[in-house]
Amino acid sequence: MRVFYVPLFTLLFLLTAFSALAQNTTTEDPEDLLDKLEKAMSEKQASFKIGANYLSNNVFMGRADTVRTPTIIPDVKYTFKNGIYLSGTVNYIPNRVTNKLDGGSASLGYNFDITNDLGGGISFTQLFYTANSTQIGSAIGSTINANLNYDIESVITPTISVDYNFLKQGFGHDIFVNAGLSHDFTIDGIFTGRDFFIISPTVSLNAGTQNFYDAYFVLKKYKLTKKALALEQAAESLIIKRENQLSQFKMLDYEFSVPVEYKMGALILTFTPTYAMAENKLPPRITKGMVNSSGIFYFEAGVALKF
Repeated sequence: MRVFYVPLFTLLFLLTAFSALAQNTTTEDPEDLLDKLEKAMSEKQASFKIGANYLSNNVFMGRADTVRTPTIIPDVKYTFKNGIYLSGTVNYIPNRVTNKLDGGSASLGYNFDITNDLGGGISFTQLFYTANSTQIGSAIGSTINANLNYDIESVITPTISVDYNFLKQGFGHDIFVNAGLSHDFTIDGIFTGRDFFIISPTVSLNAGTQNFYDAYFVLKKYKLTKKALALEQAAESLIIKRENQLSQFKMLDYEFSVPVEYKMGALILTFTPTYAMAENKLPPRITKGMVNSSGIFYFEAGVALKF
């Protein structure tokens, strides 16, 4: 317990102290840091967004393969005036010789504001993965999400998000809970009268069950190569002994990130470096070929047009 409370409250103090230095602040939106700022200046309108992100590595709940998997993710999203939205993504793995198209997703959701300071959203996402996908979460078939965010006096924004994940091929389903704290530093009018630059230091934690980990090793890790096939029976035996442990609700990882976003007209540029510290991973004798260090760094960069 000490490992959890000390870093979290220390970072809460730091984020609160940093807020005293910020001259302009906005309320954070989990999906787009600029939505709240734009809403304060105008009426809600329907919007269309198209873009692409570059993810430096496939990291899921602080877990990653030793083979780095950078991914290009084109995405498109249409949001109706009432907050309902439709979105879709495609996962493209550029460093593969074959099977570069790895999967994608389609989402239906609704974002809402309860008060000026309290907002949230609900969504359903259907995930698609190819048979040869090596993504750690590739056994997840679909996800239901609900989230809330609350701006406390433009000082700090707590968020809470809950995912219920339906896994494929008879594995137990997973539930994830994400809790975070963030603060937005905003600069406007850098180059024009209507451009914005936002930095949002964030600390968060993920807790939940790990049936996805069970499915990844059984269906993917020890199925993709002949060399791995020789280890499959022994590995599955070790995993089966820990199925009860993987079905328990536990801490999965702590994440420290600094999302940066710039908007000028229809153009949106984003960059999010993240350092994740995994907890409660399987023993190294099972996770051979996986990153077994306590922390891992990765980043996501994106460009989009929003009309």
